[in-house]
Amino acid sequence: MEDHQIVELYLRREEEAVRQTQEKYGRRLYHLALGIVGDVQAAQECENDTYFQAWNAIPPHEPRDYLYPFLARLTRHISLNLCRDRERLKRRALLCDLSSELEECIPSPDDAACALEEQELREAVNGFLGELGEEQRSIFLRRYWYLDSIQTIARRYGCSQSKVKTMLFRIRKQMRNYLKKEGYLL
Repeated sequence: MEDHQIVELYLRREEEAVRQTQEKYGRRLYHLALGIVGDVQAAQECENDTYFQAWNAIPPHEPRDYLYPFLARLTRHISLNLCRDRERLKRRALLCDLSSELEECIPSPDDAACALEEQELREAVNGFLGELGEEQRSIFLRRYWYLDSIQTIARRYGCSQSKVKTMLFRIRKQMRNYLKKEGYLL
């Protein structure tokens, strides 16, 4: 079933929408959650929570042309919130490491000089990602959106871990320069 047809089912409030969503995207959403939470049962819970949140979010949202990214965003937020709730006192090292890697590239929301609208920053980052080659963009997203390990990315793209680390370092540096050129203070 096509995405726009699934969204129509959600808009008509038919429970078949959830079944079709699970059939089409369930495995991908589960693996996204599993990569973040690292626990099979928690990943299944996150996947199920995604369907519930999609049911509540459609309408008013109508993601006819971008259903999977819409669902993936929900799954990612649910999974990250679960990690935060689970380990409120001690954050997962991976999330801290990834956050610190990107801190140099993205303006801090606490800095009054950098208090720009979230939408503008999102558009600037998307503009930067649009200028990257397909492999660079994919590796960047695998690391910072899907939270894949360096080893997993290297295996997926058939290259060394050293190449992946170097590529990510260079992409972060390019991103920092791009955002500076766009007027963001880092």
